[in-house]
Amino acid sequence: MTTRFGDEPRTYERTHPWLTFSANLNALGPTAWLLLGEVHSKLQHISGVPLRPDISMRLNQIYLAKGVHATTAIEGNTLTEEQVDRIIADDLKLPPSKDYLEQEVRNVVDACNRIVGEVASGNPIPLTVERIAAFNLDVLRDLEVDAAVVPGVIRTGSVVVGNAYRGAPAEDCELLLQRLCDWLNGPEFIAGENDPYAFTKVLMKAVLAHLYVAWIHPFRDGNGRTARLIEFQVLVESGVPLPAAHLLSDHYNLTRERYYRVLARSSRPPYPVTDFVEYALAGLVDELRLQLDLIRTSQLDVTWENYIHDRFRDQETPARRRQKHLVLDLPPSDWTPRSEIRRVSGRISEEYAGKGAKTITRDINALREMGLIQVSREGVKPNRGLVVAFLPVRADGPVAAVDVVLPDGSDTHM
Repeated sequence: MTTRFGDEPRTYERTHPWLTFSANLNALGPTAWLLLGEVHSKLQHISGVPLRPDISMRLNQIYLAKGVHATTAIEGNTLTEEQVDRIIADDLKLPPSKDYLEQEVRNVVDACNRIVGEVASGNPIPLTVERIAAFNLDVLRDLEVDAAVVPGVIRTGSVVVGNAYRGAPAEDCELLLQRLCDWLNGPEFIAGENDPYAFTKVLMKAVLAHLYVAWIHPFRDGNGRTARLIEFQVLVESGVPLPAAHLLSDHYNLTRERYYRVLARSSRPPYPVTDFVEYALAGLVDELRLQLDLIRTSQLDVTWENYIHDRFRDQETPARRRQKHLVLDLPPSDWTPRSEIRRVSGRISEEYAGKGAKTITRDINALREMGLIQVSREGVKPNRGLVVAFLPVRADGPVAAVDVVLPDGSDTHM
C-alpha cells in the first residue's frame, strides 16, 4: 500500500521501502513454525505450573531483573544482573557517580510494573502513538541526555542506528508510528475464538512491533528500550506468563552483536523480515528451556522439603529435629565433607554447638539408614533422587541419569 501526500510519495517510500506493515505468515519457513510450536508448548507448561507464593514471587523478581538488566545493558549500562536484582529489592546503594545507572534501571522497572498493573486491572491498553511516546519519556526520565534529545518527543533530525542503517526520515516518523499502531491493532493480529494461528499472531505482533520501532527509530534516544517495553506489553496482555515475558530482552542482550547484524540485514534487499523473526524465536526457545529447568528445580526443592517433613512427622525429639534440619540444609548436589557439617547453615551450627564428632556420626548414620543421604569418602549429600522416582526412566546420558539410593540401601540408576 502506497501512502501519498498530494501527488508525491512520502520520503520513506523511497528511502525505506521495507516498511510495508505486513505480516505474511506464509513467508515463515519450517524452522520458524517448529520454533513457534515449541514456544507455545513451553509457555503452556509454565502457565500450568503451581508454585508456592514465595517461590513464584522470587521467580518473578529474578526474571524482572534479567529483563531490566538486559534492556539497559544493551544500551551501555554497566551494572550487573545481581546489582539490578538488589536495586529492585531496595538492597543496594550506589555511589553518586553511578546514580544515573540506577536511574536507568529504575525507569525500566517502573515502566514494566506499570504495564503489569494496567494489564491486571483488566482495562484495555491499546497501542497508540501517545503511548509509545510515553514509554520513551518513561525510559529517559530524570536522565542527562544530549541537548538535541527531548524525551517523549518525536525527533526532527536524521539518525544513524549503530553505524548499520539510517532511521526513517524525521518528517515521516509520526505518520509511520500511526501506521504501526493501526496495523498492530488491526485485523491482521486479531485472533478469532478458534483461530489456529492465535498464538502465532501474538508472537509475530510482539516481535514485529519491536522490529518496526527499531527500524523507524522515531526518537533521538531510548528507541531500543521503548521497543522492548512495547514488546513486553504485547506479551503480557496476551497472557504470556510474566517471567517468560522478559526473555526476549535477555536474548537480545546476550546476542547483541547478532541482534544489530540481523536488524541491519533485514533492512537491505530482499528485506528478510523472517530472519529477525527466526532469530528472536530461536533465542526465546533457548531461554524458555532454561526457565523450565529452573522451575522444575524449584518444584523438586518443594517436593523434597515436603517429603522430609513427612518422614519426620511426629518425631520431635532434639536428635530427630537436628537430623531433619541437617538433611534439609545440606547442599543439594555437592558432597559436603564431614569436617564441614557444622558450617552447613546457621541453625546447624547452633544445634551442634557443644556437641562432639560422635553426635555428627550418629546423625549421619541415622539419616543413611532412612535412605535420606548418600555417604562416600568425599562426604555426604542428600539422596534427592528419591523424589524423581516417578520421572520417566531414560538411558544414561549427561542430563537425565540420576543415582537413587532406596530406603533399604539398594541402588538404582534412573
